[in-house]
Amino acid sequence: MWDESGHRRREAFDLLDSAIQWCRELGLKVIVDLHILRSHYFNDPEEPRLFTNPDEPERFANLWRDLSAHLRHRPNDEVAYELLNEAVARDADDWNLVAGIARDAIRDEEPERVIVLGSNRWNSPLTFEALDLPAGDENLVLTFHYYLPLLITHYRAHWTATGAYDGPVHYPGQPIAPHDWARLPAEMKHLLAEHNVFHNASVMERNLAQPMTVRKRTGLPIYCGEFGCINTCPDTIRAAWYRDFRSVLDAHGIAWANWDYKGSFGMFDERRKTTVVVEALLR
Repeated sequence: MWDESGHRRREAFDLLDSAIQWCRELGLKVIVDLHILRSHYFNDPEEPRLFTNPDEPERFANLWRDLSAHLRHRPNDEVAYELLNEAVARDADDWNLVAGIARDAIRDEEPERVIVLGSNRWNSPLTFEALDLPAGDENLVLTFHYYLPLLITHYRAHWTATGAYDGPVHYPGQPIAPHDWARLPAEMKHLLAEHNVFHNASVMERNLAQPMTVRKRTGLPIYCGEFGCINTCPDTIRAAWYRDFRSVLDAHGIAWANWDYKGSFGMFDERRKTTVVVEALLR
C-alpha cells in the first residue's frame, strides 16, 4: 500500500477503492485490515520489528491515520477497520501497547468507526483474556481465528510445524491413532506431541471459552474472522471438522468468515468448482 518511505502507491489504493465499490454494489460489508507489514509478518520466526523497534508503533499508527484519511467518507455501517492480521508478539502487553496507539490514532478522527481488534498469537482464542480493551468504546468487534488441531487443519502444509507428517489422520478423535504414532521416529514424536490431542465439537466449544467470557463481561460482539481446513486433508475429515465448528459457532451466536473463498482452504477451488466446504458450511 505504501513504499518504504511511507508514500501511497496509487495502484494499490485504486484497487482498494475498486474492491470496496464492488462490495457496495453487491450489498457486502467490508473489513479493511493490514495483513502483512514490513515490520510484521505473522509467520516470521523472529520477533517482529513492530514489537522490538520503539519507532515502529508510531509508524504503524501513521499507516492507519493515512488509511483513515482516505476512507473516512465511507459509511460506518459499510466499512470497518481491522488493525492487524494475527499479531505475534511474544508478550501480549506489547501487542496491547501497539494496538492502543493505533486505535487512539483512529479514534482521534473517527470516533464511531467500527474497529476490529484481534487477540495475540495468531488471533488465538486461547489468548483472548490477555487482550487489553479500552473502557467505554462500544464501536469495537473482537475477533479470533480457529485452526485447531493443526494436524487436521494444516495437514501436510509445508509452512507449519506439523506439515512434515503425511501419514493417516483422524477426526473426531486423536489426529494420529496410537498404532500410527507408535511407528513414528522419536524426533517426529517430539515435534508433533503437543498437536496430537483429542479434538471434537466439545473441545472446540471449550477452546472458545475465553472469547465468550470476554463477550459476556464487555457486551462487545465476537467474530471468528478466519477458520478452515486445508484441501490436502481428506474430504470426509474436512467436512466433519467444518460441520462441528459451524455448529459450535451457531450454538453461541458467533459471526464467522471462512478462510478462504477460493484457494487451498476455499469454498471454491482454483478452477472455480465448489468444494466440500460449501456442502459442510452452507447446506
